[in-house]
Amino acid sequence: MKKISYSQYSMWAQCPYRWKLAYVEGKREFTESIHTLFGTSMHEVIQTFLTVMYEDTAKAADALPLEEMLRIRMKRNYENAMSKNGGVEFCTQADMVEFYDHGLLILDFIKKRRAQYFSKKGYELIGIEVPLDYDLPNGIKFIGYLDVVIRDTVRDVIKIYDIKTSTMGWNKWQKADKLKSDQLLLYKQFYSKQFNHPVNKIEVEYFIVKRKLYENLDFPQKRVQKFVPANGTPSMNKMVSRFKEFLDATYDEDGKTKNVEYKKCVGKCKAYNKCKDL
Repeated sequence: MKKISYSQYSMWAQCPYRWKLAYVEGKREFTESIHTLFGTSMHEVIQTFLTVMYEDTAKAADALPLEEMLRIRMKRNYENAMSKNGGVEFCTQADMVEFYDHGLLILDFIKKRRAQYFSKKGYELIGIEVPLDYDLPNGIKFIGYLDVVIRDTVRDVIKIYDIKTSTMGWNKWQKADKLKSDQLLLYKQFYSKQFNHPVNKIEVEYFIVKRKLYENLDFPQKRVQKFVPANGTPSMNKMVSRFKEFLDATYDEDGKTKNVEYKKCVGKCKAYNKCKDL
């Protein structure tokens, strides 16, 4: 079966031609960077912290050696990336030290203010990296992995968190970007269908951790930014319409990619710098 994901939909929405190169012709490229390495490592540490907190105790989670865990994961992920790319260095030791130090500040903030973001009373952990594997028409599957899924046992509400690492948080333009919001809206839609949970009893939230804070501000800043995209019925319907447009434009009734012309970027999309010379 054809498998599609949010990343495919996102790429097509930015540039159909780049989508064709990646998913029709198989010319997919992934360039590792200190940003992706740091993001993966922070995901792993935060997810472990939350797992211990919910499945054991908050005290046990607070006792975890988070600093050492981050160091080990960054080192391991760096070595794994190097082995996959043939030993091509993609960041410097100075980069590793800088990002590691930022990570320590983030973890210290989360540990001290954990109760502001996650509570055990009336909540239970459904899972970490919860897989979505939902059958769509025409032999197509939607796949995805949810960073953190928690259930409010009092209201029987599912809460889906997506962890993002950011330099200084999301600004108003990033928050207004429907393509960014569509990720969690898609996850909400297909979680509801796959697990037969009412869509109106699913909440979504971006849990954004910031490496840097603005200087010379007169008010305290937080290392964590919460962002809940509009995800009521009107927003969900618009997202479904955009996703259907993607499916209709790329796959036929037999689940095969359509043999049509996929236009290149014309300088108006985020992918332009990546494919303008193709």
